[in-house]
Amino acid sequence: MNVHEFAELSAGHAVAALSPEDEQAYQDALAAHPEWRGIVEADAETAAALAEGAAPVSPPLGARSALLRAIAVEPAGAAPGVEPLGAVDATSRQPADAEATVAMDAVASVPAEVSEVDEPDEDAEAAEPAGPAEPAEPAPRTEPVSPPTEVVQAVQRRNWSRGVFALVASIALLVGIGWGTGATADLWRTPTAVTALEQIEAAPDAAAAQTDFGGGTATVHWSPSVGKVVLVAVGLPTLPSDRTFELWYVRGDAPISAGTFAADGTAATAELAGTMEPGDTIAVTVEPAGGAPGGAPTTDPLFAIPTA
Repeated sequence: MNVHEFAELSAGHAVAALSPEDEQAYQDALAAHPEWRGIVEADAETAAALAEGAAPVSPPLGARSALLRAIAVEPAGAAPGVEPLGAVDATSRQPADAEATVAMDAVASVPAEVSEVDEPDEDAEAAEPAGPAEPAEPAPRTEPVSPPTEVVQAVQRRNWSRGVFALVASIALLVGIGWGTGATADLWRTPTAVTALEQIEAAPDAAAAQTDFGGGTATVHWSPSVGKVVLVAVGLPTLPSDRTFELWYVRGDAPISAGTFAADGTAATAELAGTMEPGDTIAVTVEPAGGAPGGAPTTDPLFAIPTA
């Protein structure tokens, strides 16, 4: 597995979206390449930043009113004067017989006084003397029936679930497009050393050399065609705040500084500055913060890795 494949698994692990097989592959790769832990930490920080930036999701304030209006709507073909219950979204129905019982009780509570309308008697109208018309009695109006509590709770749960799904989908989309936009680049800045290591490993002339030191392991990766050199080390000592690690190209008897770096705990992935020449030895020393004064090592190297 290369760095690019691991980065994809790491992004999925950060949002708990890996299958059991991919999760096992992720764990195995991390155990085999502890120098990739920087990718894992960057992904975890990104997922946390997205979660903190998402607004809390709550059910819309008008959800209950919208349900009441839907229940009060009279469908086509309904009897005059009666406002039947509206249809409830199938996704919010409660399972089992309890829901049917609630619905039947709600329907039974609605007065439905509908009488048959008789045809007017023309002879009776002719016989009766004309007089002031009696005011018509207004038809009884039924009040909308509030939906059962189970229905309202179901709507709230559905809206909350949609909000959570939207957050997860946003994270998956950002991971899928490779974080190529400026906005997402601010959330996840891949260390330059990790990017350089990925380029080296993908090159046809990639090479590496390794050595052990005091309970740790250091590996140098380089590629002449890419023109970059990266050191990956685990088991480094913990330094005080006024000290730093410094990289060196040892060319013959002359040490040439290749920059300083800090460890993340006891591990580090650092890109060397300058250009490596064939036969150079890569060494690391502990120097005062800011680098060795005078441009020459002040301590014995922690380790030295020949590249020839």
